[in-house]
Amino acid sequence: MIDQDEQLKFRIALTLIPGVGSVLAKNLVSYCGGVEDVFRRKKYQLEKIPGIGGEKAQAIVNHNVFERAEAEVSFIRKHGISTYFFLDAEYPTRLKNCDDAPVLLFYKGNADLNAVRMVAIVGTRLATPYGRLITEQLVAGFAKYEVTVVSGLALGIDIIAHKASLKQQVPTIGVLAHGLDRIYPSDHKPVAEKIVKHGGLLTEFPSKTIPDRENFPSRNRIVAGMTDATIVVESASKGGALITADIANSYNRDVFAIPGKVGDKYSEGCHELIRNNKAMLVESAEQVAELLNWNDQPAAQPLQLKFFHELKDEEKVLVKLLQENGKQAIDNLMLQSKMPASRVSSVLLNLEFAGLLRSLPGKVYELI
Repeated sequence: MIDQDEQLKFRIALTLIPGVGSVLAKNLVSYCGGVEDVFRRKKYQLEKIPGIGGEKAQAIVNHNVFERAEAEVSFIRKHGISTYFFLDAEYPTRLKNCDDAPVLLFYKGNADLNAVRMVAIVGTRLATPYGRLITEQLVAGFAKYEVTVVSGLALGIDIIAHKASLKQQVPTIGVLAHGLDRIYPSDHKPVAEKIVKHGGLLTEFPSKTIPDRENFPSRNRIVAGMTDATIVVESASKGGALITADIANSYNRDVFAIPGKVGDKYSEGCHELIRNNKAMLVESAEQVAELLNWNDQPAAQPLQLKFFHELKDEEKVLVKLLQENGKQAIDNLMLQSKMPASRVSSVLLNLEFAGLLRSLPGKVYELI
């Protein structure tokens, strides 16, 4: 059994392999049976995995990422950063349900990434006084609903939402397009330091990652994926906020847009979303709460029971055994289920992907 730092090293290394994104990385873990096993497989074995092929298999076999991964582990320990692997119980549950969700997240803060109510507030970097007023009113209205506000720490609507959240004592999470060793833009560093104390900073990028242009759409998918709804306050006809709205729609999450005056440049994007039925028109936090049924939201069910009806027959068998008997070694599950070892391993891995159980040392499993 490897220690936590060694395990973290392998997890980070997986994200550093050239040409292997989050979807392929998850496939590798699934087919190989674990993160460490990805790096132990031969090229010919890796080539058989869907989506890998010869070039990517060669990149995995010839990897040179462990030194960089070890340096990142040291950075994480030095700065008190938390990490969440996509199989971890603490990984944001909403985000886990998105196919392209990051394999690994880096987090500094104290806000709950699985809070009961989470909304994203996004918009143009060139916010107008109207956009500022609406954003501040939205956040003030959310205070009584115990909402966590998520945004991207960018100029404009993003930073206004974060500042308003701090003022109203509403937990807020800033999702970054770079590593936790810097803040971009640098002028937002004082706000970011307050967010760490009253919320959190979250990213999929390791330290020394600069805020390259292509990182921002990746950042936006986290904003959209870890929230119940995305609210676009102001946007021109093109912009990052519209990308976030499109991603939220692709995840089947609610999208809301604030209307503005006809002809206003920074309301064109919101009007387009509403006109094309990509967003519902809202004017206040109370309207958002009504549309999301916050006023009569039922108590949360235990995760394994809530999803039980969606499980396949073999998954139901193993879940039932774990419900009735508590923690179980894989050998016991094989005997009681009368399923072959390879099938039990595969089904357990799928349940772990779904966030319904966790693996413990000694090949023991328990429901979350």
